[in-house]
Amino acid sequence: PALPRAPEHLKVPGSVDHSTARGGGGHVTVQVAARLDCVSLPNSTVTQRLRETTFTAWCNSHLRKAGTQIENIEEDFRDGLKLMLLLEVISGERLAKPERGKMRVHKISNVNKALDFIASKGVKLVSIGAEEIVDGNAKMTLGMIWTIILRFAIQDISVEETSAKEGLLLWCQRKTAPYKNVNIQNFHISWKDGLGFCALIHRHRPELIDYGKLRKDDPMTNLNTAFDVAEKYLDIPKMLDAEDIVGTARPDEKAIMTYVSSFYHAFSGAQKAETAANRICKVLAVNQENEQLMEDYEKLASDLLEWIRRTIPWLENRMPENTMQAMQQKLEDFRDYRRLHKPPKVQEKCQLEINFNTLQTKLRLSNRPAFMPSEGKMVSDINNAWGNLEGAEKGYEEWLLNEIRRLERLDHLAEKFRQKAAIHEAWTEGKEDMLQKRDYETASLSEIKALLKKHEAFESDLAAHQDRVEQIAAIAQELNELDYYDSPSVNARCQRICDQWDALGALTQKRSEALQRTEKLLETIDQLYLEFAKRAAPFNNWMEGAMEDLQDTFIVHTIEEIQGLSTAHEQFKATLPEADKERLAILGIHNEITKIVQTYHVNIAGTNPYTTINPQEINAKWEKVRQLVPQRDQALIEEHARQQNNERLRRQFANQANVIGPWIQTKMEEIGRISIEMHGTLEDQLTHLRQYEKSIVNYKPKIDQLEGDHQLIQEALIFDNKHTNYTMEHIRVGWEQLLTTIARTINEIENQILTRDAKGISQDQLNEFRASFNHFDRDHSGTLGAEEFKACLISLGFDIANDAQGENEFSRIMSIVDPNRMGIVTFQAFIDFMSRETADTDTADQVMASFKVLAGDKNYILADELRRELPPDQAEYCIARMAPYTGPDGVPGALDYMSFSTALYGESDL
Repeated sequence: PALPRAPEHLKVPGSVDHSTARGGGGHVTVQVAARLDCVSLPNSTVTQRLRETTFTAWCNSHLRKAGTQIENIEEDFRDGLKLMLLLEVISGERLAKPERGKMRVHKISNVNKALDFIASKGVKLVSIGAEEIVDGNAKMTLGMIWTIILRFAIQDISVEETSAKEGLLLWCQRKTAPYKNVNIQNFHISWKDGLGFCALIHRHRPELIDYGKLRKDDPMTNLNTAFDVAEKYLDIPKMLDAEDIVGTARPDEKAIMTYVSSFYHAFSGAQKAETAANRICKVLAVNQENEQLMEDYEKLASDLLEWIRRTIPWLENRMPENTMQAMQQKLEDFRDYRRLHKPPKVQEKCQLEINFNTLQTKLRLSNRPAFMPSEGKMVSDINNAWGNLEGAEKGYEEWLLNEIRRLERLDHLAEKFRQKAAIHEAWTEGKEDMLQKRDYETASLSEIKALLKKHEAFESDLAAHQDRVEQIAAIAQELNELDYYDSPSVNARCQRICDQWDALGALTQKRSEALQRTEKLLETIDQLYLEFAKRAAPFNNWMEGAMEDLQDTFIVHTIEEIQGLSTAHEQFKATLPEADKERLAILGIHNEITKIVQTYHVNIAGTNPYTTINPQEINAKWEKVRQLVPQRDQALIEEHARQQNNERLRRQFANQANVIGPWIQTKMEEIGRISIEMHGTLEDQLTHLRQYEKSIVNYKPKIDQLEGDHQLIQEALIFDNKHTNYTMEHIRVGWEQLLTTIARTINEIENQILTRDAKGISQDQLNEFRASFNHFDRDHSGTLGAEEFKACLISLGFDIANDAQGENEFSRIMSIVDPNRMGIVTFQAFIDFMSRETADTDTADQVMASFKVLAGDKNYILADELRRELPPDQAEYCIARMAPYTGPDGVPGALDYMSFSTALYGESDL
């Protein structure tokens, strides 16, 4: 519509009509271009000339409505008359009556009136005075005109909560987004190739420019095409010069903004369609994001359940191995599982729950139906499968440790059996032949008595070995009870020993009877031989027992046990001096015999008839005992050092576990308090929780260090620790629960922020909801019972009477906040309900109305209309899902946007 002509009191000499004004502007442009061809000017000079050209054309685009124009922006505003006229045209308001005099004071008065009017519009003028304008100061005049342009042409531009320069830039980016070779990031170099101007025109009036024929490497053609089309068809005067823009490294930002703002005002009528398209884009983006979240949840749940399905049979395998090495390899495999394979799955499980909660929250906030995973892939199903996995894992570890203990015991017993059996077999070797000799039949009296005494000594030795045979049988029995893998060979060897022992007993009894029958025939016996035999036999047996004990292997698990062995060994060493006296006494008997024989020339046939033990054997065994004592000392010292190291490992683990365990419990309690207390905004609480999460994650090296100490304990086969009540399993479970709790709590706060932002709930409202919820949550469980929830609603102003109608209303509310009829209301459900009661959301009717705007009030929409108004991916999304329109007013290719809008908010496959 035509604006009213300028008031008579503002008519200025030299006014021309519209065609003259436009021609004048073109003439100035030609002169500027000509000067550019003749001389190369500094960049600042080109910038000022470009501004003068642009600002002059902009002023004339408004002054022509009053039937006048300016030729020189520095000179024509000096008397203030055209400046006041310009302000009246662009504001639609009348200014004070101007002074008509030609004196300087009159001109300053008029300019001051114009400046006062600009200031009255909230514009702060810095360093711009009337004197500089009257004196024709080009810099001040251009600054004043730029201030006017900002206030009346750019400031009121608003696009998606941004205004002025940012709003205009965002508008340009939105309009040129579909054009791949256009990238608007600023108001200078982004416009040099001219494609940005052409794209703005083509987006709103595609019939005016054949955009496909434009080339990025021909900016002059692009710029001149845009300027000519805008002037001819859009009534936008030519404010810029193509040569100036192309010939300047960085075109003047103010000139570009002034010219682009003219396009914005020319196309502002298309804002309504853009708003409708934005609403549809928002709804479709939410739907597409939710679909992707659903697909991600299904895949992650399937992968996690498949891993659990493969892992449980491995953990349930209880087939034992026959050797320690094989069982220790199983334990190492289990450690790898705990250290390498399980932790990532714990993170996946936690992320799965977070994704599920976030998806459900987004579906609630966008009025979409709740997401129901495929059968067997619910969070509860995954938790059940995870519980089965941990049950199998716990049983598997206990079985491994028990098997290792059993095999260790078996190896020790088997070695002990072999040693005792070897000693016994060595002792029995030749005994049957000796007992079966009939040498007593031809022996003399002395010989027979010697044979008798010898036999008595053998019987004493035999009785001494009875205990060893019983020990061998007991060890074999224990190996059988512990299911030793080589039990058949052990049983066979034990049976041979027992059979031989029985045979020895029978032979001994038989020989004893024979000797006793002939004893009456014998009168003389060599008492010294007899004494030697009697004393040498037990001493020899003692030395054999000592050698056996000194060579006996031992296994201990505590430092007290090794100290007990060391004490017993010290006690044994204390008896050595007495034993040495006994040895010397026995050797003294033999020496006395030798002396008597040498003195009295006694004829002795052979060796001592009462024993096979000789002094050389006693000395050899005694020397062997003396050699074994320091070896035993060294073995005990080494074992004592190993037990000390084990004790150090126990204390090292306990010291850390006794700190980490309470720390985890304290953090769990602190997180619990944070989740129910109200300190600051939700963002403050979220920041606080993330700081907690960071401090918790930073604590992970201490957990890893404790894991390393635990591994050292297991490698050292340490099975108990009296210094702490915490096991590594307790620490692991507590740590995993702590990570899950902090992640879940952060997710709950993020969902509350999503709810607040999506529903437009203020922080004070959220604080009020939280305070009311906490007040009625008497047991601090994080949930409200039905009666507590009812009291909370009444405290917030809900009118729930104690009558049938009130009960029905409360039952309806409970069906919303407690759809599963659990009898409790969580804080998230409470916030969702209060959000719906206090905020507004998108509805199917709103989306339907937006589609109707894009369709030009038709009951259907065409694919070309969707592609023109929506981004490509969302346009194709709609086209693929919209059903054909079947109404009587339909045309070929018509799409039903009404059923599509309804399906977005109902049960559908979208």
